[in-house]
Amino acid sequence: MIPHPEVMVIDAAGEKRGVLSLEEALSVAEESGLDLVEVSPNTSPPVCKIIDYGKLKYQNQKKASEARKKQKTVDIKEIKMRPNIDTHDYDVKMRSVMKFLSAGDKVKVTMRFRGREMMHHELGMEVLHRVRDHFEEEAKVEAAPKMEGRQMIMVLAPR
Repeated sequence: MIPHPEVMVIDAAGEKRGVLSLEEALSVAEESGLDLVEVSPNTSPPVCKIIDYGKLKYQNQKKASEARKKQKTVDIKEIKMRPNIDTHDYDVKMRSVMKFLSAGDKVKVTMRFRGREMMHHELGMEVLHRVRDHFEEEAKVEAAPKMEGRQMIMVLAPR
């Protein structure tokens, strides 16, 4: 499977064997009962290692599995409000936003407008600015407040 006539060979102990022809390298690998695996194809000459290919595949699979376990997926949580929200309701929503931000999630704050509220976007903008100022240290504004149809949306991301 190795398309190059000459390769740099590294044996199972990790010591360089030097530049060998492909046939010599394959015979050396066969003598030791292991496989000849191309490690670095872009160098000149390409580097091949004498190792157990099944074991290499298993180790790579374990590394990929560990990387998947350690990565954190960032979810976007949504908080919906109305422009004439009461102070207690606002405080309850802010506790939820704080919980989401401390868990490392982004928060999408949605301000819904119904009926005559559509004429007073500035009321919704005031509430969203109040939210932004409330979380100045904990979060940064990833998407500034903007209208999308009947709702105004702002996205906060944890710092």
